[in-house]
Amino acid sequence: MEITREYDVVVIGAGAVGENVADRAVQGGLSAAIVEKELVGGECSYWACMPSKALLRSAAALRAAQAVDGAKQAVTGDLDVSGVLRRRDGITHEWNDDSQVAWLHKAKIDLVRGHARLDGEKRVVVTDDEGIDTILIARHAVAVCTGSAALLPDIPGLREVEPWTSRDATAVQHPPASLTVLGGGVVGAEMATAYAGFGTEVTLVARSGLLGGTEPFAGEMVEEALRGLGVDVRTGVDVVGARAADDGLAVLELSDGSEVAAERVLVATGRVPRTTDLGLESVGLEPGTWLDVDDTMLVRGTDWLYAVGDVNHRALLTHQGKYQARAAGDVMAARAQGAPVDDAPWGVHVATADHAAVPQVTFTDPEVASIGLTAAAAERAGLPVRVIDYDLSWVAGASTVSDDYVGRARAVIDTEREVLVGATFVGPDVAELLHSATIAVVGEVPLSRLWHAVPSYPTVSEVWLRFLEEYGRPTAG
Repeated sequence: MEITREYDVVVIGAGAVGENVADRAVQGGLSAAIVEKELVGGECSYWACMPSKALLRSAAALRAAQAVDGAKQAVTGDLDVSGVLRRRDGITHEWNDDSQVAWLHKAKIDLVRGHARLDGEKRVVVTDDEGIDTILIARHAVAVCTGSAALLPDIPGLREVEPWTSRDATAVQHPPASLTVLGGGVVGAEMATAYAGFGTEVTLVARSGLLGGTEPFAGEMVEEALRGLGVDVRTGVDVVGARAADDGLAVLELSDGSEVAAERVLVATGRVPRTTDLGLESVGLEPGTWLDVDDTMLVRGTDWLYAVGDVNHRALLTHQGKYQARAAGDVMAARAQGAPVDDAPWGVHVATADHAAVPQVTFTDPEVASIGLTAAAAERAGLPVRVIDYDLSWVAGASTVSDDYVGRARAVIDTEREVLVGATFVGPDVAELLHSATIAVVGEVPLSRLWHAVPSYPTVSEVWLRFLEEYGRPTAG
């Protein structure tokens, strides 16, 4: 039996990105259906952003209290891991999507449960758990918002030790006594921090340094902090093999001849697009590949297919995917109604910030918050830059936050235009410093005007004044 329905827009994937595409399209006057085979709310709500931060927060709060005299005397016990997991379960609604489904209904977005595959231009076939097909015809657009999945590297024996992915790590019910984390990126560093807080014996193995792509000092400071938490950090080595030992432990063989054994192995070495079983071949595209798009999220070579979020490989971050989604949903409505399309840089219908103004926070301890270009990236781009580094512990507000504040900040300034093009903050709670830097970068706020943005005293935000003082008065008034 087949059911056929027709909508203006069909969205494949009901994560945060897909929800925003559909919502903006409906707000623009279009009808929309969204297809989901798992939970409405997607990866971020149940297996990534939200549960991972829940796992990290309790131990971070405990360490913060222990770093302030008067508070540390009140801390008399260890972390209650069962309490952490209860809090995580509450934040994920125990992997129940009823509230998100209710939101779809309120937003006038139809939900179709099942696995979606493209079946030619503007045609999507959805197969539910009972094998019944629903055919969705899109009058104007189809948006692929299927995200990405963990990459499992081709290491001999690795599959046999049944490694965890990030989904397993964030959904854990009984933390292991020992854990080997493979990968030094954001997921690897955050999960090493979280599990060290649980009391798990953690080893982190990374081919190069930690947090590649950020300023080098950020990864170095996180590595030092992880070591301080008792994590055995091994960098500059590859995993060349894996096997299960007689005692049930998973053993990883490293390129330097050493071995690491643990109850569990977490693989956090990268992501792959969820496009393998999507029917891309029916529209002339290659299954299993990232989808190449223009700045309106339109797949190149088409006038109806959009790819939004991780699946287009522009910026694999939930907030950036939601930003893309707003542009995509709005431009779908504009094109459908013959309205003007504002696709110039920084226009309403484009995701210009993806290129050089992407904010990101890594919730390690210390946190790492960054926006825009690193010093090295700015130099590669041929920009005339000046780099200003500042020790955050020298800011008066830092001494009120912690008795032993350790932090560092960097500003990357285009000296020709005298605007900020990049910033990185490392330290306790620096995540909340980031949006001010994001506004400065995206708005290309002249340094001459930033002199008039007075930071409150005593806050860590006073680092902005220190940046300006180090740079000196700009030439333009």
